[in-house]
Amino acid sequence: MSGMEEWVAVSEEKQLKEGSGLNVNPKGLPVLLLKRSGQVFAISNRCPHMGCALAGGSISGYILTCPCHDWRFDIRTGEFLSAREIKLPIYDFKIESGTISIRIER
Repeated sequence: MSGMEEWVAVSEEKQLKEGSGLNVNPKGLPVLLLKRSGQVFAISNRCPHMGCALAGGSISGYILTCPCHDWRFDIRTGEFLSAREIKLPIYDFKIESGTISIRIER
């Protein structure tokens, strides 16, 4: 049956620090959690260019720069700034009782 979803607990919210990323792997899926201005974002931890881990990149405002080839992405939308048709997957998440969970499509 397609379209099934599962919520996977990945981290305590207190582990996610403002302005930095946290690499998590719910069910083997590479996800990068980020916190900016008190908001949490959950995006793919793999650059679509060469598959580099974005966790090693730098963040300025809401722009995450890939550490391998300087591709820049808006963490709010997943859009690649130089070609907006290229997007990182963004994941739904919820925070309950201080625990961050990511929604995984099956």
